[in-house]
Amino acid sequence: MNIFRKENSFIIGLIFSLSFFIVYFILAKLGLIITLEANVKIGGVSRWCERVSSGIFREPINAFSNLGFIFVGLLMLWILSKEDKVKKKLNNFIGLTNISILYASVVIFLGPGSFLMHGTHSYWGQWIDNVSMVTYIILPWLYNLKELGKWSSKRFFTNYILIVFLFSLLSWFFGTGMGINLDLFGVSIALWIISEFLFKFWGKFNKWYSGFIGFLVAAIFGIFPIEIFLNLQNYWWIILFWLPALLSNKPPSKIRNHYPWFFLGMVSYIVAFIIWLQGYPDTRFCNPDSFIQPHGIWHLMTAFATWCFFKFYRTERSIKD
Repeated sequence: MNIFRKENSFIIGLIFSLSFFIVYFILAKLGLIITLEANVKIGGVSRWCERVSSGIFREPINAFSNLGFIFVGLLMLWILSKEDKVKKKLNNFIGLTNISILYASVVIFLGPGSFLMHGTHSYWGQWIDNVSMVTYIILPWLYNLKELGKWSSKRFFTNYILIVFLFSLLSWFFGTGMGINLDLFGVSIALWIISEFLFKFWGKFNKWYSGFIGFLVAAIFGIFPIEIFLNLQNYWWIILFWLPALLSNKPPSKIRNHYPWFFLGMVSYIVAFIIWLQGYPDTRFCNPDSFIQPHGIWHLMTAFATWCFFKFYRTERSIKD
């Protein structure tokens, strides 16, 4: 029996998840992975508000709240595996396809990625956390460009792997800005919304003003146009807002129902972001010794958002249907 066949994706995901915790426990008990961030001490308050523990989990609540991603990702794989024999026209998120498996897998990966940062307080843990976030957030806009640019699956996966590889390499040596002051995670949120607009309202005229939507997205997250234009050397990446327009050759051959799942996912993420802002020391709702941590709530709500977007993509169907 070949365990690596598609229909065993749920089992593989479950084995990976369980193995992660077993390996973490062993290495932590051996004292090989637990460290402390700079200027932080045992009993002090971490960057994310929770009091730093002397145990094998530096921030227990913020670490274990990442179980939400693992649960949601495994649930996706379980549902997808049950649909393999469903006799109906499938989209890329119904049944076990290369893209649906990738989506569920990167959702699972978000859990261990963030867990390692909050659990170990190590540089490499923070690096893996950032890599896991990028593996998720670049997928939606690349998937949109696959349809708008009429890419083959090979081209889609080649571009995806290349971006992940470059980010992983450059962020290890130069930090999340990759040495070029590019916040790939933040820019990818804008690219997702811009490409989603083009997916819904594609048009030769719409293509060229779609990039301005990026400024609206930036403003929602606290970066306003006046700040951008007064500091263009820091915000040079706004030119990427027109990347979807450049790569969109033809209108999509599919449609999606944005209500309710897309909007519910976006609202969940934005509310989670507002709560995330409270997960710092000295903020109003920061209580380092509480079992309810704002950053932990952020993890759970963003895990729910990934579920909402999964449901959203499952509404996709051919315009001809």
